[in-house]
Amino acid sequence: MTIDTSIISQHFPELSELQRERFQQFAEAIVEWNAKINVISRHDVENVAKRHILHSLAIAKTMRFEPDSTVIDVGTGGGFPGVPLAILFPEVRFLLVDSIGKKIKVVQDCLERLELENAVAAQCRVEEVDRQVDFIVARAVTQLPKFMGWIRKKVKRNGFNPLPNGVLYLKGGDLSEEFSGIPETPSVHPIRDYFDYEEFDQKYVIHVPVKR
Repeated sequence: MTIDTSIISQHFPELSELQRERFQQFAEAIVEWNAKINVISRHDVENVAKRHILHSLAIAKTMRFEPDSTVIDVGTGGGFPGVPLAILFPEVRFLLVDSIGKKIKVVQDCLERLELENAVAAQCRVEEVDRQVDFIVARAVTQLPKFMGWIRKKVKRNGFNPLPNGVLYLKGGDLSEEFSGIPETPSVHPIRDYFDYEEFDQKYVIHVPVKR
């Protein structure tokens, strides 16, 4: 199946030819793998560019990572949002983790196909990662209070990016109850402000500056 990924270039016109090729390769790899294991919803296969890759890149519209930043993608699944961000930010180092081996196998295959040297994938829980990074990214892995408990000690205190070091979290719906369960003060960035499609209605990038 040929996937139209032109929607990504429409919203990121600065992409190089190599980046455009990698987004195309990634979309096709996800569709290929999805025929074998459930990486994304079967109903989303034709819309992988918009609903999964572009959705992941909403994080880049919220903040552009500075070169030499370090990022962990928690619960990466089929590589979202980590792989699209790694394509977009080749000078940023990404660690993509998931506890499910078959999903990490998918991600590792995608990284090899794309020859992405700034990202590695590992089968583990984030609590087992023995390093600190500038940012944690994730896509609706669990409720924020629980998630923050997992990652709070993994974030470096001092940063050099436009936003304070912390979490950039893709989630939707009413988040007020979750916000009340954490000591930090999140900022909410509606994705529809970046990409005006119905699919992104009431979906957000949540920035949580980590307190320890």
